[in-house]
Amino acid sequence: MTSTVIANIFDCMFAKSAAFCAGKDAQATKQSLQLNQWPVVGCYMKSGMDRLIGNLESKGVTDGNVLGAVRKVPREQFVEHPFRVRDLCYGDSPLPIGHNQTISSIYTVALMTQALGVCKDHKVLEVGTGSGYQAAVLSQLCASVFTIERIRDLSLKARSVMESLNAYRHNVTFIIGDGTIGFSEYAPYDRIIITACSPDIPAPLVNQLGEGGIMVLPVERGGSQNICVVEKKNGTVNVKDIAPANFVKLI
Repeated sequence: MTSTVIANIFDCMFAKSAAFCAGKDAQATKQSLQLNQWPVVGCYMKSGMDRLIGNLESKGVTDGNVLGAVRKVPREQFVEHPFRVRDLCYGDSPLPIGHNQTISSIYTVALMTQALGVCKDHKVLEVGTGSGYQAAVLSQLCASVFTIERIRDLSLKARSVMESLNAYRHNVTFIIGDGTIGFSEYAPYDRIIITACSPDIPAPLVNQLGEGGIMVLPVERGGSQNICVVEKKNGTVNVKDIAPANFVKLI
């Protein structure tokens, strides 16, 4: 089912719920700005978040720092209004964000973030800003995030969302450009994450990965996608698959 069809269906089904959530989110955001912190999760009650975290743990996402970042970042602010209801914005499925792009499921975001093994002093390059949610999660875990997006409207919107939440932490740099060639100006990177499916492992990005660095990305081979972990040690690149995937194409 295409993103457009999904959006049309949920536009009709959840318009009222979305309006309710938007009101709650706005109130939560206002309070958080006064406290100079991330807003509390607007429509998702604590018990629901606990169930979500339990579900992630049952699927193998057990890194406490990653789970803490998932708890802290309000995903409902990064999805389109028709999807700002609990079972959708925190569900285990991608959602359309326009321009034939999607925001990944929370499980996928958490799994890939855990596979990166991010540390507080790391510099991370993200290829494919999209909604900005993945960059927001990463910003809680590392020193700096450089996130590049080819589609100008998506990059500007993602930055606007972070700023509106008072969550622009001055460690996220938004770049509009061709992510397939990376961003050499700030290379090398300790970690690189690609949030769209590539037919291979892009050589320019391997070159921009520092010694001992890790890159996580979905790769398509033989008609199927898999999330791959690429490690660079002593000039040698090692690749392993960790999970099946279903991403939009890297453009």
